[in-house]
Amino acid sequence: MAKETGGCLCGAIRYKFDRDRVISSGHCHCTDCQKATGSGKATILFIPADELSLSGECRVFTVVGTDGSHVSRGFCPQCGSPIISYTAEQPEIKFIKAGSLDDPSWVKVEASYWETSAHPWDPVNPSLPSFPQNPS
Repeated sequence: MAKETGGCLCGAIRYKFDRDRVISSGHCHCTDCQKATGSGKATILFIPADELSLSGECRVFTVVGTDGSHVSRGFCPQCGSPIISYTAEQPEIKFIKAGSLDDPSWVKVEASYWETSAHPWDPVNPSLPSFPQNPS
């Protein structure tokens, strides 16, 4: 089992999980993720909640997402780094921001979501399966 680690810029928040427990990974192009990241998409890893060990206190902001789900995003209150997100509708799954990994070189993005919101300056990768919104 490869133990993966990550955290925020200042080190106040740290996490770890077993790589072989990752469910999948993807690019989300929804407008909420664009606003939350300040970029064209969020690259996220889907991890079972009970497989993720998190230390430090995240500040959490919750919104009603584009598709009506209640999305909570956790970030470091000291440095502002986005770390984690999850939905009230699927509490058993946590979404880790791939850029917060200490070594993200192993991440293999499997799909893109919300292709309808992708911008020409950050388009959906045509070699990946993509979905107009969230997959059913």
